[in-house]
Amino acid sequence: MARPDKAAAVEEVAELFRTSNAAVLTEYRGLTVTQLQELRRSLRGNASYAVVKNTLAGIAAKEAGVEGLDADLNGPTAIAFVTGDPVEAAKGLRDFAKANSQLVIKAGVLDGRPLTAEEITKLADLESREVLLAKTAGAVKAAIAKAAYVFQAAPSKAVRTIEALREKQASADAA
Repeated sequence: MARPDKAAAVEEVAELFRTSNAAVLTEYRGLTVTQLQELRRSLRGNASYAVVKNTLAGIAAKEAGVEGLDADLNGPTAIAFVTGDPVEAAKGLRDFAKANSQLVIKAGVLDGRPLTAEEITKLADLESREVLLAKTAGAVKAAIAKAAYVFQAAPSKAVRTIEALREKQASADAA
């Protein structure tokens, strides 16, 4: 029979899995408390970072319907539960891992799909949502401007042609 405190911890972690768009498993061996606090501050707004026992995390993941993390639940594990932009959270973890080599990104899950450490790094290399939206808006605006130019070109050409014929007629009448 499960102890009530462990059952409550499993339920809490399962709820975090259910409410987050992504989760990233990391190994934090060798990081100081100050460094962990710094990491939590850098992720604030996009993710929450929690140290979780592997057995409890595995049970919670199964309860939440998250698959593919069992193989990476070994050693000291902490999980970043992403509720904001997954790209920003991945960038925060990648940048912190570059500055602190003790942090190792092990695996993750994004919208129910398991991710490897390499895929999380690729996700971190993406531009932010705002930049991608701005680029899309620019491309749409360029296409609309091009279409407007094309639609305007035919009447403009017709006006220039008529004006040239008028001038030719006027010079022919003068001669």
